[in-house]
Amino acid sequence: MHILFTGGTGLIGSHLIPRLLARGDSVSVVTRNVAKAREKLGENVAFWSGLNQQRDLNGIDAVINLAGEPIADKRWSARQKQLLCESRWRITEQIASLINASSMPPSVFISGSATGFYGDAGELVLTEDDPGQTEFTHLLCDRWETLARAAESERTRVCLLRTGVVLAKKGGALSRMKLPFKLGVGGPLGSGRQYMPWIHLDDMLNAILWLLDTPSLRGPFNMVAPYAVRNEQFAATLGEVMHRPAVVRTPASAIKLLMGESAVLVLGGQHVLPGRLEASGFHFRWYQLDEALQDVV
Repeated sequence: MHILFTGGTGLIGSHLIPRLLARGDSVSVVTRNVAKAREKLGENVAFWSGLNQQRDLNGIDAVINLAGEPIADKRWSARQKQLLCESRWRITEQIASLINASSMPPSVFISGSATGFYGDAGELVLTEDDPGQTEFTHLLCDRWETLARAAESERTRVCLLRTGVVLAKKGGALSRMKLPFKLGVGGPLGSGRQYMPWIHLDDMLNAILWLLDTPSLRGPFNMVAPYAVRNEQFAATLGEVMHRPAVVRTPASAIKLLMGESAVLVLGGQHVLPGRLEASGFHFRWYQLDEALQDVV
């Protein structure tokens, strides 16, 4: 397959692209910084400096769209929220327009989203059929998904990745989570009762390949492990794996002072189940949090 990729230098993309190349696919990556992307991804990848000069996507078999400003790196000022939205919405709309302009469009468009689609859902057990709470993360993801769905047709199926916290050996949210534990001040955040949907990077990559290669699959998919845990359980397990204490609770008030509105990312939660993935026949490798953390830590 010839696969067009956005967000190729991110955590997921930089691990998925070598696997695509190893199985014989060709990959073209859309990037604003070709030199930096080539240094990270190597010479076996083709690079596009943008999509503005493209009239269609004829000759592309699949598109994987993971581009977007990191959501947790900065406080959510009005300007930052606009950047978070536009960095996702604009390129997704562009891709959908190019797919619709193609006489031989890609057969599949896999586009990013997040479990933030559901908002802070408390104790609710969530499947792909649940509508989500009306708050910023839901509005961001809902619009993102709607723009991707515009590419849907009999010739192009659209799969949406509602991704939880991806656990990896390097990079991602876990690299930031480990620091307080290394310093001996790790522990639950806020009440610790909020659910924290997670997925091992290996399962994330395998699930994307599953969606890519299974022609019957389309629509939203919760990209999370089958067993969600609460924040306090995650903290206790991470501390155990790192052989460090996990007893220093960070008060919600301190987190809100530090993060502002974006504190909902760690103080809120979603009890999300990967119902459609499992129903499709996909098999997870990493079910248990302790085993997943042992592997990546």
